[in-house]
Amino acid sequence: MTYRNDPYDPKQVALLDQSSLDDAVAAAEKAFAEAGDLDALASIKHLHLGDRAPVSLARREIGALPPHAKSDAGKRVNEARTAISAAFEARQAELRADRERRVLIEETVDVTLPTARRPRGARHPLTTVMERISDLFVGMGYEIAEGPEVELDWYNFDALNIAPDHPARSMMDTFYLAAAGVGNEESGLVLRTHTSPVQARTMLTRKPPIYIACPGRVYRTDELDATHTPVFHQVEGLVVDKGITMAHLKGTIDHFAKAMLGEDVRTRWRPSYFPFTEPSAEFDVWFPQHRDGPRWVEWGGCGMVNPRVLIACGIDPDEYSGFAFGIGIERALQFRHGAADMRDMVEGDVRFARAFGMEV
Repeated sequence: MTYRNDPYDPKQVALLDQSSLDDAVAAAEKAFAEAGDLDALASIKHLHLGDRAPVSLARREIGALPPHAKSDAGKRVNEARTAISAAFEARQAELRADRERRVLIEETVDVTLPTARRPRGARHPLTTVMERISDLFVGMGYEIAEGPEVELDWYNFDALNIAPDHPARSMMDTFYLAAAGVGNEESGLVLRTHTSPVQARTMLTRKPPIYIACPGRVYRTDELDATHTPVFHQVEGLVVDKGITMAHLKGTIDHFAKAMLGEDVRTRWRPSYFPFTEPSAEFDVWFPQHRDGPRWVEWGGCGMVNPRVLIACGIDPDEYSGFAFGIGIERALQFRHGAADMRDMVEGDVRFARAFGMEV
């Protein structure tokens, strides 16, 4: 009988017999070997290593033995338990290795297969149209010029013969920027209202002949509606050389319109006024996809570079002449792809951009 003070009542010390311990080890090894996966192995662990497992019950019987027999019995029980634990760990390692091998086979990804994943974004059609326009002018022998979007009002206005009292210089059309300790209109900084300052910067730093196109973002205090946005894009062209006439300007614009909109495109010119060109004109294109029906739609302005602009930029107007023109890229997108509402261009909906695909 036992002398331990616990609720367990030992049955018989026969559990400590070596043959019983060997049977417990053999039964555990057989059960572990038959477990087909890690979950099955985990579900039977308690039967052979838990509190009610044969080796655990045998250990509790050691207390019923005479003192001289306890050491030998304890040694044999520990050996049996160690053997069962080793069998469990060996089978567990084997099953884990097998699982890892199956994962490598079953979850192998062929990286050469075409993917069905859709791109998260799309290039905006304004970007592709600007690149198309730039390519066209490069093909015509022009260079692409760029300039800052935060501009000195001298380049934005004065160098282009826009007088201080001109309406375009008022806060109604121009975003003025404040500087430290200086008010908006006194700072001399504006968000450029057109890309023409790039022309002035180019004429001040280079000698004719000059053939440049200037695509870029511009800003005006317009309300956002179907045909206007406060932030939009322009491309301006400038040519300064000897013997340049209005005929060269018209031929350039007509070629550009046909290249962008098709060989059957129609354009017309209307007399106009711009401080930086003289004479000046506005040109329209026939827009059959207009939301209100086919009609002529204004596309841009043009003219011969005003001699005052040439003088301000250090070019002799008696030796050189030139032409300049500006075209709205949003309008080009409308004409080229039938996008009737400019608000769709600025809302950031990727479905709008994806509908146009790649520009070719």
